[in-house]
Amino acid sequence: MAVKKEDLEEITEYIKKHLSEWISGESLSSPPHVYEIELRERMVRVEEELKNQRELMKQGFELMEKRFEQVDKRFEQVDKRFEQVDKRLSEISHRMFQFMVWSFGFTATAAGIIIAVLKL
Repeated sequence: MAVKKEDLEEITEYIKKHLSEWISGESLSSPPHVYEIELRERMVRVEEELKNQRELMKQGFELMEKRFEQVDKRFEQVDKRFEQVDKRLSEISHRMFQFMVWSFGFTATAAGIIIAVLKL
């Protein structure tokens, strides 16, 4: 059974007139029951994924906090070493000053003795 061209044109016109009504009847403002269930399942999955992401972020922050604590401990060790080096440098500086005083005293005494011997 062949369809006439006029019949096809009538069918086309009918579809054009009623297509917008059919689409609006199936709009998302009033989704069918199955679609609504799918949306709820998706929302539950999204909420679970967000919860998992939140937990992962908390774990990441805890690991970062532990790492920062380790870095703080290392800085404290470095500070202690700098204090030790500073103390050693102070001791060396004090010893050099004492050596300079003794050297000056010895040189002055030796010069005095040499001058006294030469005058005699």
